[in-house]
Amino acid sequence: MTRLTVRGHFDRLAHVLKAITQQHHTELLPLLRPIVPADGVVMDIGAHAGQFTKLFARLAPRGRVVAVEPSPYPLAILRAVVRWRRLRHVEIVPAALSDAPGVLTLATPIKRSGGMGFGLASLAARGPGRPYRTDAVPVETLDAVVHRLGLDRLDLVKGDVEGWEAHMLRGARVTLARFRPALLLEVVESSLARAGETPAAIWSLLDPLGYRARRLPGEAAAAGFQGDGDYLFVPDHQGAR
Repeated sequence: MTRLTVRGHFDRLAHVLKAITQQHHTELLPLLRPIVPADGVVMDIGAHAGQFTKLFARLAPRGRVVAVEPSPYPLAILRAVVRWRRLRHVEIVPAALSDAPGVLTLATPIKRSGGMGFGLASLAARGPGRPYRTDAVPVETLDAVVHRLGLDRLDLVKGDVEGWEAHMLRGARVTLARFRPALLLEVVESSLARAGETPAAIWSLLDPLGYRARRLPGEAAAAGFQGDGDYLFVPDHQGAR
């Protein structure tokens, strides 16, 4: 494990203050409001420092938000955000999600300044030529978390797990078939490749379940991968938006 430099500690304080006081992704509110009702249930997988978690808590003030984050660095920030913002309907799961339970190594790149590039932490193979902090993290399946928490509905799953999206989806088959939530997924070809996956693997998992995708921003349906970016997958029963 690599220790933070003095600059790294200042960066961490800045990250905490930014996470508590700022709100990103508000441009997605019109898209997400029809999907997430005020009493809805959302899973934020790869919650990082909580920007999406705060957004989902705002969309579902009478609902439930489950924030899943395995990395110790952003996890500490996320807990501070939830506490300071008094988000009592947010639950934090300190684990990674994959297709089988266990323990895996999470690698977080360290910037030249000494700060943590926690937004790029990944279970996938590490790139060469840069220092990393490594942490052994607990791993669960999404299906197991849903069962353990006793969720009786699920309206939206957001997944930003730096290439581990296909592994996460394979551990969510029961939940996807039962609740058919909308899925907001980051799909980046190079990140998936480091995990031994391809974008086609995501479509092959979701197409048989009746999910249809579109690449954001925009309205056009995406029958397959159309370049790196965020994709909204909606099950047939919700219609194409």
